[in-house]
Amino acid sequence: MVMKYKILRSRFILPISDQLGRNARISDGYILIEGDKIKEVGKYDQEIMKSFVKKYGSEIEIIGEKETYLSPTNELKQIYGVALPGFVKAHGHDHESAIIGIAKDEPLTTWLDEAVNLYTGFLHSEEEKLTKLLGVSPYELSYLKARIDDIQHGITTALVHHCNFNKYHVDELVRANKKAGTKIMIAVGAQDRHYDPRILDKPASIAVERMETYYQKYRNERNVQIIPGPDQFFSNGPELLKALKKWSVEHKTLIHIHSSEEFATTEWFKGEYGMTPIEYGESIGFLDQNTFVGHQVHCTEHDLEILTKTGTKVVHNPLANTILGSGMPPLQKFKERGIEFAISTDGSGSADNQNIINAARVAAQYQKAFHHNAKLMTAQDVLERITIIPSQFLRFNTGSLEQGKLADIAIIDLTVPNLTPTREDNLVENIIWASNGNEVQYVISNGEILIYNYKFIHIDISDVLQKIQMLSELFYEYKSNTLAQKATGIRTKQG
Repeated sequence: MVMKYKILRSRFILPISDQLGRNARISDGYILIEGDKIKEVGKYDQEIMKSFVKKYGSEIEIIGEKETYLSPTNELKQIYGVALPGFVKAHGHDHESAIIGIAKDEPLTTWLDEAVNLYTGFLHSEEEKLTKLLGVSPYELSYLKARIDDIQHGITTALVHHCNFNKYHVDELVRANKKAGTKIMIAVGAQDRHYDPRILDKPASIAVERMETYYQKYRNERNVQIIPGPDQFFSNGPELLKALKKWSVEHKTLIHIHSSEEFATTEWFKGEYGMTPIEYGESIGFLDQNTFVGHQVHCTEHDLEILTKTGTKVVHNPLANTILGSGMPPLQKFKERGIEFAISTDGSGSADNQNIINAARVAAQYQKAFHHNAKLMTAQDVLERITIIPSQFLRFNTGSLEQGKLADIAIIDLTVPNLTPTREDNLVENIIWASNGNEVQYVISNGEILIYNYKFIHIDISDVLQKIQMLSELFYEYKSNTLAQKATGIRTKQG
């Protein structure tokens, strides 16, 4: 039986809300959910619970007590955890979960060729055979595993940068997202130079027509938004970028692109085109407040001026940037200049996981150490950059716990040793500095429970994991017998 109302009582609640205050902490609080939205957030009181029963009768399902409903006589059981908004990931790739650990200790372009591009080429060439063997499209399987990775770490909203061959497989991503019950913004990829010739968009109208097709098909799809996502500045010529920007302006959408991720690639770009990727973006009218770039590690002072002037936003991906040796962006300069930025994980292939709490921690620790200043990048600051700030970037009605927001909630278990003791005064610090990121005990998205006491409710994850293991082994065999195609078209001294 589907109940109209749900309620939970948690030892702590972190609303991270402009309505209730971003620094608000509620000890022994409750959240009342009506349908897919939050109806009330407040401090628990038995009299309030009695009033709910009087108003709504027996239509309130208690989260944390299976098949139990609120009544005037039973006291609402407290979950000994902290309830906070479902995390929001502003940059990632849902095709990478099966290539964890491949081509590490390599710079970006080599990793792209020997892991990402080789894997997507493998799926493309072997799709029919793999579908028969697995009983499901290998694309959809990869995307569903990525959704599982997100949910496991409390991520309920994500930007999926759907690059290379994946731009032809948006349908499979939408199906996977529907099965998972999460929310996604799909940045549909495009390339017309310095990439695998099989996927180049020439003429530019091909990419625009693809955008329009996907947009019209999914414009009314619940939990899905479609935007342009040209892959990299180095892989998209000016006419293609102008055409996609024009489309985004006409359709009033955001637009997303990788920028200045790796030092050697950025230097190559400057040598080849006589300008930085950001200067290139500005020169063709691509940058404004509706543009957000992934990475932006390597910045000149002029780049910073352009980002400030245009209102372009940045998504920082510290896990991938460190593993691939790409470097770290000047976040303190971003803050000083008012350049808005969120923290994300990137894809599992480069970050190895979707532990977004760990990403926030790494981002903060690096800046504190690099600048010799412990006061920088506080726990509260980085927690906002994985919740309310990226939600505002992506224009989703999530990222905070307040009346009228979608009921996207993650509850972190506080009974574990590393989070004991937790009090109201060290609550946020413990989440960022002490948590392993795998203590997410409950996950709710759109008012629906996705994880209940660490167990997935709607997805048979054992079947998915078994098939992903098989797919990974088949790819490893394929990789051992296939020469990596230099698909990026860029050969730096480092790469």
